Amino acid sequence: MHLGVVVFDSLTHSLEKVFRKLRGYGRLTEANIGEAMREVRMSLLEADVNYEVARDFVARVSEQCVGQEVLGSITPGQQVIKRVHDELVLLLGGGKNRRVELNPKPAPVMLVGLHGSGKTTTCAKLAAVWKKDGRNVLLVGADIRRPAAVDQLRVLAAQVGVDMLGPEPGEQVPALGRRAMDHAERTGRDAVLFDTGGRFQIDDDLIQELKDLREKINCRNTVLVVDAAIGQESVHVAGGFHKALELRGLILTKLDGDARGGAALSVQSVTGCPILYTGTGEHMGDLEPFHAERMASRILGMGDIVSLVEKAQQAVDVEQVANMERKIRSNRLDLEDFLSQLSQVRKLGSFDAILDMMPMGGQLKAKMKDTAGAGRDFEQFSRRAEAIIRSMTPKERRRPELLNASRKRRIAAGSGTQVQDVNDVLRQFEQARQMARKMGALQKRLRRVR
Repeated sequence: MHLGVVVFDSLTHSLEKVFRKLRGYGRLTEANIGEAMREVRMSLLEADVNYEVARDFVARVSEQCVGQEVLGSITPGQQVIKRVHDELVLLLGGGKNRRVELNPKPAPVMLVGLHGSGKTTTCAKLAAVWKKDGRNVLLVGADIRRPAAVDQLRVLAAQVGVDMLGPEPGEQVPALGRRAMDHAERTGRDAVLFDTGGRFQIDDDLIQELKDLREKINCRNTVLVVDAAIGQESVHVAGGFHKALELRGLILTKLDGDARGGAALSVQSVTGCPILYTGTGEHMGDLEPFHAERMASRILGMGDIVSLVEKAQQAVDVEQVANMERKIRSNRLDLEDFLSQLSQVRKLGSFDAILDMMPMGGQLKAKMKDTAGAGRDFEQFSRRAEAIIRSMTPKERRRPELLNASRKRRIAAGSGTQVQDVNDVLRQFEQARQMARKMGALQKRLRRVR
């Protein structure tokens, strides 16, 4: 899962510049608060935040900042950052972590949205999340105008291990909905997730089809899938669907893209609908529950250690960690262990994504990009290293000292790399092994002290 939210990078960098300037002031006045708030407003507008949302946001922060509590504080810059953080949390929907209500069972849930929003993929991702929570989910391909969408959903359903029901020849959407609900009742399903039809823009035919389906299946949960990369248009799309269908919540997709991200900040405020999940990649695991406070911290460059720890707990194999600790103690690390560690790190997502979760990670990432693009370099190295190590024999992985020039040429040819690349991997492995030796020696000394 890609943990980072690349879409907010430019906004994060802009706000960090404003806050660095605030930290330089010994005391804050109305004048320099006003200047800072104008820069905050410009940063929001440049990030594609809705004009009225940005205006009201800055007005609320300014009103709170121009007071004795802030002006007389020892660290006024930090106080302003705290005010901005709190207002961002409110802008994103507050601190409550909302969920789709799946009672009584079977609970119908309609996913709606325009073409290209990632609705079908999101449908499968959400089914995977609920399945992991122990729910019995049925997917329904209700986009009858696009047979490819039904076929795609069938493939994705098999991939995540849930059942899928498609339309019969000539069957209309409401009839499919009723048949799906009857099937769900007979088979004891907890939730029925409908991948509905889409359009390139909202039109009367689409809305009527969705209303007919909603009435036929008595659906109280209509969730809009919005592409965060379409900018301000996402606000209009969300507003239109909400007015017609009374949405229960939103799922923002493509937050791993390079859009400016302001629409994600605007859409909840404009519609009043809570953001339920965010899509951060193409893999089936790339759907995260939305936490307003964590997102606000990321945007302000404070990181999101809680989410990073949660992801690490899911990704890290406890048995492998214990085995690694034993090998460190006995100084027996080999290339199999090195490969295992690279794989564990990659499960956390991209290197950039991990940095996004760390306090000041944005600044560190910017410095890396200014030098050599270390994040991308690490990801390329890990993939190249995996190909190289997998091209070795089991004996060579256990005993790297056997790798002479002839063996290295064979491994390079087998992995599609150069001998220099093989040497680079071996050099990195040796550095890791030396560090492990030092850790093992330190552990032994600590045990003797105890």
